[in-house]
Amino acid sequence: MTTLIPGTIQIALEKARIAQAAFECYNQEQVDAIVKAIAKTVYDNAESLAKLALDETGMGVYEDKVAKNKGKSQVIWQHLKNKKSVGIIDRNEQTGIISIAKPMGVVGSVTPVTNPTVTPMSNAMFALKGRNAIIVAPHPKAKQASTKAVELINESIRALGAPENLIQILDVCSTELTIALMQAVDVVVATGGGAMVKSAYSSGKPAYGVGPGNVQVILDRGIDFDDAAKKIVLGRKFDNGIICSGEQAVIFHEDDRDAVIKALVENGAYYVTNPADADALRATVFKEGHLNKDVVGQSVAKIADMAGVKVTGDAKVIFIPSTGAPDDVLRYEKMCPVITSFTYKNLDEAIAIANFNLSLEGKGHSCAVHSVNQENIEAIALGVYTSRVVVNQPSSLSAGGSYYNGFAPTTTLGCGSWGNNSISENLDYKHLINIQRIGMPINFTPPSYDELWS
Repeated sequence: MTTLIPGTIQIALEKARIAQAAFECYNQEQVDAIVKAIAKTVYDNAESLAKLALDETGMGVYEDKVAKNKGKSQVIWQHLKNKKSVGIIDRNEQTGIISIAKPMGVVGSVTPVTNPTVTPMSNAMFALKGRNAIIVAPHPKAKQASTKAVELINESIRALGAPENLIQILDVCSTELTIALMQAVDVVVATGGGAMVKSAYSSGKPAYGVGPGNVQVILDRGIDFDDAAKKIVLGRKFDNGIICSGEQAVIFHEDDRDAVIKALVENGAYYVTNPADADALRATVFKEGHLNKDVVGQSVAKIADMAGVKVTGDAKVIFIPSTGAPDDVLRYEKMCPVITSFTYKNLDEAIAIANFNLSLEGKGHSCAVHSVNQENIEAIALGVYTSRVVVNQPSSLSAGGSYYNGFAPTTTLGCGSWGNNSISENLDYKHLINIQRIGMPINFTPPSYDELWS
């Protein structure tokens, strides 16, 4: 691992440029072998990396982190392995355009405390797929886990003949150093808090950032509430709720209230009916209107204990219905296994509730819908301001791509202009390559005046 300290970013950059220049000469087969090794390394070390991340950050669930390490490494490699990213990648006979992929250069990757192994893996796979080099700036509270992941990856790709310093990670973590890195590289991928993402966009370099999540889940009428509840609870509890695409609020028809609550409770939600308990939990999860960092990624039992509330031992999530007041803090993102609910009279009202909550936090990120009515699914999608609408799936396990939908597998989910992001889709390798286009002459007869303007 390269040792980096403030004032020596340029040295790391020079090493990265040497490595990238050599890597640019690799063919598609060589590139893909190295990208595959990155994924396989995290897959093979899923358990040890999960334990290290949990021990260091104190957030999440070991088994879920293992599943995330294994799942993301599989699905991202499956997505990348047959994609062209070297040389001529497309010939369009109709337009005469020949597309050639070329590297961007050196990628700067800012990674979060909530995903310290999979995000470096994912961004490294995307960067190297495009024959770039990458320098990772880990979160200070997850430095050991991120560093170990990069060290293991480097051991694997070194054995395949990858240039030295193709993947580097900072071993001194500070805001100043991270900002200096972002200003020095050719393109930035920032997965973290709002301030860091804003810094990425202010770096003077092309940047891909993300916005906060606050997934609103709209339940249509006439659905299997038990099936929907299973998926909602599974998504909300995963890794103790630290996934940005995790379910945050359930919005259902007022006439379905009893059926929905029953289904949620039967599938592991602890329903808070005592107003005093609800207030105590609100005050614990949010302090002075802001998410309490001490509850992030913590278990139901710990959060309940912090609030002085008794919760059954087998509860998977805490379910606190919203007061409906515009200033109810439960309308915001809760990065822990806590979920809230709202009722609607018609679909337009459901969409309005979702959009109001998203206007407070999470606009542009993701929405989930459980429905068997395609017309209603599309009406909801047309009405909500999110980049993704996840249908009949656990949002936290699918918005970032899976084997069972068409979203590009990633750990970086763009939120579009709604979330002050440059992309409204899942970050992919294609965002880390430049595409050169050759324009060949084509046979075309221009339309007549009447044909064009009639």
